[in-house]
Amino acid sequence: MLSRTADHLFWMARYIERAENTARMLDVNVTTSLLPMSREAAERGWRAMLGISELQPAFDARFGKLTPRDVLDFMVRDPGNQSSIYCCLQAARENARAVRGTLTTEVWETHNDTWLQLQPHLKNGLLERDPHEFFEWVKFRSHLSRGVTIGTTLKDEAYYFIRLGTFLERSDNTARILDTKFHGVGPQPSALPPVEDSTEEPYLDFYYWAAVLRSVSAFEIYRKVYRDVITPSRVAELLMLRGDMPRSLLASMNEVCSTLDQIRNDQSDETSRRAGLLRAGLQYGRIDDILDTGLHPFLTAFLKRVNDLGQRISQDFLVPPAVR
Repeated sequence: MLSRTADHLFWMARYIERAENTARMLDVNVTTSLLPMSREAAERGWRAMLGISELQPAFDARFGKLTPRDVLDFMVRDPGNQSSIYCCLQAARENARAVRGTLTTEVWETHNDTWLQLQPHLKNGLLERDPHEFFEWVKFRSHLSRGVTIGTTLKDEAYYFIRLGTFLERSDNTARILDTKFHGVGPQPSALPPVEDSTEEPYLDFYYWAAVLRSVSAFEIYRKVYRDVITPSRVAELLMLRGDMPRSLLASMNEVCSTLDQIRNDQSDETSRRAGLLRAGLQYGRIDDILDTGLHPFLTAFLKRVNDLGQRISQDFLVPPAVR
């Protein structure tokens, strides 16, 4: 397969997955902002989300003061923010259009229709009236794209590059959603920062973690696996170390490693080795050990290694960044 074709397929998948995960992250913040808390605590939540997404400097350059409305506008519809849902869905559609002949008709029409439907949704005020409904629409369109791809695409190299982009992006975004809680806390000698660091009343912590679980479609899974009260350590274990949890870090890295095995070439051995090492750390890791050293430092290191994997995949298979 031509590296440029593989590049478009890889980034088409990454952008649609990124749009979905941005919607999930925003949905958590909107939900938790409805809980009784001080203005300072609510602002910390929005700033943590911008910080973990590496968008705080760009936001501050555009807006003098942080408000939830401005953050939503910046993260959803701002064409100047390349990570906004608007830009992600546009980029996914443009990458799909560039390799339209490689995609099935159903996959292309799904991406194109998603982009066309986005315009009236942004103009008719759906985001302002019901943010949750808008975010559910974004997630549904991503699910539809993924399902149509699996159901209609020949399992050849094109299919595997789409899968590789999907799960590399998912591992990155699941880590960011989980780390939003701890961003800026720094290394902790104890397993987790005390409840007082993040919420004003202990009972609010339950609602926060329930919102995090729902944001990754894991609330029912948590109840089925643990059958007990929601605790931060178990949420972290579920979203990081459970290979049977579809959006966990381990499940995503399992898919990345198996996909790399399908498309490996003469220069990709080191990339496969690093991916395997990253998966092994999750597969054989224990949540107590991770929490003892600090969840935020662990997730920060994980994100750096995922970014390194993305760069190596580009070098091994795709169009170099300077050529794009």
